[in-house]
Amino acid sequence: MSENPPAEQTPAETKRTDGPGHSKRVRARYAVLLLGCMLAAYVLDQVTKAWVVSTMTEGQVTPVLPPLLNWHFIRNPGAAFSIGTNVTWIFTIIQALVSLAILTQIRKVASWGWAAALGLVLGGALGNLTDRLFREPSFGQGHVVDFIALPNFAIFNIADSAVVSGVILVCLMTLRGIGMDGRRSSDSPAEESTAGESAPGESAPGESAAGTGPDTPRPEGNAS
Repeated sequence: MSENPPAEQTPAETKRTDGPGHSKRVRARYAVLLLGCMLAAYVLDQVTKAWVVSTMTEGQVTPVLPPLLNWHFIRNPGAAFSIGTNVTWIFTIIQALVSLAILTQIRKVASWGWAAALGLVLGGALGNLTDRLFREPSFGQGHVVDFIALPNFAIFNIADSAVVSGVILVCLMTLRGIGMDGRRSSDSPAEESTAGESAPGESAPGESAAGTGPDTPRPEGNAS
């Protein structure tokens, strides 16, 4: 018994797999990755800060892998290297604006690398923003809990690590020429090829209908 050849997809079936609905499902996967990275960075940051606050006293140093790594509990009112300790509210506004800007771009992301990068930056920004808003001494001017100490370097936390990792990944994606939409900067839109094509019922350019053009040779014979 012969087997019937597989039926070709009809235009309606192609539309179902490659149409707007399919595109939305694909973009939803990028959004899930972005939000997953954000949630992982945020939760890990807040859990470790809660652990430090509940088990250590401010200023305490606990060797972990001496002399490379120590836990050193401090409260930082400024940015890295204690920059801007008297203008805490400015960092609160900056982190809020960064978080809002990333949230508005979620629907535009169509790259796994960009999704992970923006998720890490968003999670880190929200982690430190939570400290600014709800920790002492006051709302919007809270001091960030830092505890990771490396030799000759600023003391930082998981949120800072997530932001730096995300920014590095953004730089790598940019250097590779990959945009947020997943396209490379070297890619150009496909040009519509019309050479050698003509509408039904029309002759190709430069050609005339047989026997009607001025350059059509006349058959030799009796001329009237």
